[in-house]
Amino acid sequence: MTSTWHRDSLSIDQQLALKTAATYLGREFSEIFGVETIERFLHSSYDEFASRALISRFLPLLAERFARQRLRALAKVEGQALTGTPVVLFLCTHNAGRSQMALGFFTELAGERALAWSGGSEPASTINPAAIEAMAERGIDISKEYPKPWTDEIVRAADVVITMGCGDACPVFPGRRYEEWVLDDPAGLSVTDIRPIRDEIEHRVRLLISDIVQSPQTRTQESS
Repeated sequence: MTSTWHRDSLSIDQQLALKTAATYLGREFSEIFGVETIERFLHSSYDEFASRALISRFLPLLAERFARQRLRALAKVEGQALTGTPVVLFLCTHNAGRSQMALGFFTELAGERALAWSGGSEPASTINPAAIEAMAERGIDISKEYPKPWTDEIVRAADVVITMGCGDACPVFPGRRYEEWVLDDPAGLSVTDIRPIRDEIEHRVRLLISDIVQSPQTRTQESS
């Protein structure tokens, strides 16, 4: 991720928001990473969204959220955190439809038993509104998510990588379990046309969760 961030190019409000974000991240990761690493991740995350943002006032918040995810991933890679929690990464081209719906289902159904992230090879500016509506029909709100790229530390932190149509652009690292889910791209489709894609994603996510984590019922049966 090439850094083009310059402090002088930001408004006073943006500078203050980023400074506040750095303070929050510094407190959260103070025992794992130094200030320089935390600020570098925050600023490069800001650059990523600034290059394609439609509304600039949300950039510091998006940068903070993405930097937090990346730092957590790096901590896992370095054996500092999340070592006992399975991590699944859902990847597609624009991170606006399929991978976001998969993330929504996985987060809802897995709870605290596993963690999921998502990313795209060519992230869009916004989540597909029809996908948001289709997921809302199932009681899952993905409207607060945002398209984002993947980074090396995020892929390396994943135990399972699910790809959905990103082809050769999808990253491959040794030691990870990879699956390709062949699903239609919901871009430009109506809610009616997206529903079958949504339902297939839910089915696959349920199978994935049952494969990588034990349900509370299973654990209770085994301990009795």
